[in-house]
Amino acid sequence: MITLEIKEKLERGFMSAMTFYTNPQSRGRVVRWMLEEVGQPYDEKVMTFGAEMKSPSYLNINPMGKVPALVHNNTVVTEVVAICSYLAEQFPEAGLAPAIASPERASYHRWLFFVAGPLEMALTIKANNWQITPKNAVSIGCGEVQDTLNVIEQILTQQPYLCGEQFTTADLVMASYIGFHTMLNIIEPNPVFSQYVERCQDREAAKRAGALDNALLENNK
Repeated sequence: MITLEIKEKLERGFMSAMTFYTNPQSRGRVVRWMLEEVGQPYDEKVMTFGAEMKSPSYLNINPMGKVPALVHNNTVVTEVVAICSYLAEQFPEAGLAPAIASPERASYHRWLFFVAGPLEMALTIKANNWQITPKNAVSIGCGEVQDTLNVIEQILTQQPYLCGEQFTTADLVMASYIGFHTMLNIIEPNPVFSQYVERCQDREAAKRAGALDNALLENNK
């Protein structure tokens, strides 16, 4: 659901077909990279943490009161992996997903949801120093935290990208999460991970996205 104001502006042509709600100190940086990859025009709305994100007008867009969120052609999409996956499907000419009939398509879906599920959980556990034991690990989505990281390392020692030779949206979200959490020392330095992140973030779209978000940070100091 979108606000009447946004709907009216779209109908009158005062806005791009996409409006991106973000904050440069959030997971919105991942979606920004994806938007730069697809190369479509978008408007942005930088949200401040606290009252603005919890305001009635924004809760009408994302009831969680969190960023990022995307409004595209009157449709609201939230959650990082969902937004990125949605954009890959809406703009297939960007080549960010394997062909539907290809064997790599299954791996693509696997790794997208691996980031949103096991990896997100494992990193949250590690960041908060929660105690996981072999006994309670069986009931936690990621199991043992190190097992989750080992699975990622294993695939990246075999091939340059998660789906083989092709960079996809799955790599965009995976590299974003690994790079950020390595920077915070939540993930210990690992040459396989660092080479992978460097390979992914060397893309021109990643550089443009980083420059845009960094400029927002500078302007708001």
